[in-house]
Amino acid sequence: MKPIYSHLAAALGLTFALAACIPAPRPAPTPAPAPVEVRPTPTPIPTPQQTYANWMDAPRSAGDWNYRQQAGGSLAQFGSPGAGAGFAMRCDSARRAIVLTRESNASQPVPLRIRTETAERVVTAEPVAGQTSSVAVAIPARDPILDAMALTKGRFAIEAQGTPTLYIPAWAEVTRVIEDCR
Repeated sequence: MKPIYSHLAAALGLTFALAACIPAPRPAPTPAPAPVEVRPTPTPIPTPQQTYANWMDAPRSAGDWNYRQQAGGSLAQFGSPGAGAGFAMRCDSARRAIVLTRESNASQPVPLRIRTETAERVVTAEPVAGQTSSVAVAIPARDPILDAMALTKGRFAIEAQGTPTLYIPAWAEVTRVIEDCR
């Protein structure tokens, strides 16, 4: 019985030897990814802001005033519902100042022009700490520019570098915030 096992062992050894000579099948090549069409993103064309010979002829900016009492004073905000306040006036009663805040993406101080029927002033508005979307300036509560804003013929304008001009109605909320600080 020994010869059968030796023949069987030899046959198995030969089978393994032959199997080692046969190359393993090659994996199918991975297909190259389909090219992705890259379309250039169109650069938005800025809408030119219409200019007027007299700023008082410009249409009123969209939005309404909202007034409320708060700790340390009062606040009047002007803007469209759901779009946030484009402009705000806050009475800081501790400092006896009106803080004017304008939406802006400025990261540095910017000039802020206040225009009324009888007066015009340019002040420097600073980025608001902790917020990246507004600039603000504090004006003493007895400053005549505030009276001009409250008593102007129907509206006043707020111009901040890099933002559209706001033509804001001089409604009672403006006077209320100013009077709260006096």
